[in-house]
Amino acid sequence: MPPSASPPVRETYRHGDLRRALLDAGIALAREGGPAAVALREATRRAGVAPNAAYRHFASQQVLLQAVRAAALQAVAKSMEDELATLPADLSAADYARASLRAVGTGYLRFAQTEPGLFRTAFAPSDKLIQATPELPTAGPSGRNPYELLCDAVDLLVRAGVMPLARRPGAEILAWSAVHGLAMLVVDGPLAAPVGPYFPQFGQRLLDMVEKGL
Repeated sequence: MPPSASPPVRETYRHGDLRRALLDAGIALAREGGPAAVALREATRRAGVAPNAAYRHFASQQVLLQAVRAAALQAVAKSMEDELATLPADLSAADYARASLRAVGTGYLRFAQTEPGLFRTAFAPSDKLIQATPELPTAGPSGRNPYELLCDAVDLLVRAGVMPLARRPGAEILAWSAVHGLAMLVVDGPLAAPVGPYFPQFGQRLLDMVEKGL
């Protein structure tokens, strides 16, 4: 079959398969082109089904995009959890708390660098806040979403005596703003050329600044 040809149209799917196939197609579109690329008609074409079949699972492009955004947030959380899983178990409480904060930040920045399309989709402007549901889970394997993982890491700083309790309120907002700002300036902004090749190094310097500033 020529590369440009449409997949053969399937009339039926096993129970539950069509929604997953459409979601996988939407994720692939987001990976290639960010949120603007997530089109219901193109997802149905890639899934190999008639367009009308998709509406039983996704009533509109916006509904599909919300599901893709939830999946992208899950992937961000997993990237953060993967970094946390590498931490040595024999660290002191203070060192483990500091390492945890750096790990969630490193996982976040690494995802932005390696999956820019999904990163853009996860945090694209929207008039609807994603509410986690069984159909739209936003958490990683641990059951925590990216924001919750960051809050957990900041809470560890307080429990380990690294951060005074008086400085805890809002600390996760400051940390997230700094790390997300660098990610977006590199992924979609003027720092792509000067910083892009050295993103990991700048990321670690930023995380060092965040840790010392909280």
